[in-house]
Amino acid sequence: MGLDIIYNDGQTPLDEDEKEGLLIQSIATRGELDEFEQQNIEDAIQWSLTRKFKSEQILSESFIQELHKRMYKNVWRWAGEYRKTNKNIGVDKLEIPVALRSLIDDAYYWLEDNVYKPDEFTIRFKHRLVSIHCFPNGNGRHSRMVADIIVENIFQQPVFSWGSKSLSNENESREKYLIAIRKADKGDFDLLLKFARS
Repeated sequence: MGLDIIYNDGQTPLDEDEKEGLLIQSIATRGELDEFEQQNIEDAIQWSLTRKFKSEQILSESFIQELHKRMYKNVWRWAGEYRKTNKNIGVDKLEIPVALRSLIDDAYYWLEDNVYKPDEFTIRFKHRLVSIHCFPNGNGRHSRMVADIIVENIFQQPVFSWGSKSLSNENESREKYLIAIRKADKGDFDLLLKFARS
């Protein structure tokens, strides 16, 4: 395949076999790929806005996979499928289902025992989800959309603004986001909580 993708800092490169999963063979540049993915993501956002979800639906492996599939199904054949290769980040490919189940179990505990306030609950869930890195690509965008669905449906709070700019391209917002993620990797969620509402 002729698609040569240039990756920004913090993006996970696709393996050649993952690139083979591209459904639109006419895509030749990163810009074209971004456009098609964004159109698909907007369809998924529209789908999510026309439904009300209960916590039992959202906090499930099937929902996590279904949402990723809805976000990328018109672009990638593997949309919604756990990655089959190891990356420079994330858990081992064989540990994805176990790590995700552990996150969901923890989230039920956090919810039932009111361990965290709504924003912190949601940001911690989002951070763990992106750290697991379930899918070959789109994990950051997916985890942010999951967070928006959680905060709106479970806690009846407004969705996050995420710096009010696209985080897919190199810009100041993306740099702030990556710094906040790296701090959260070390257990400090303050910057990520602030960024999510900026």
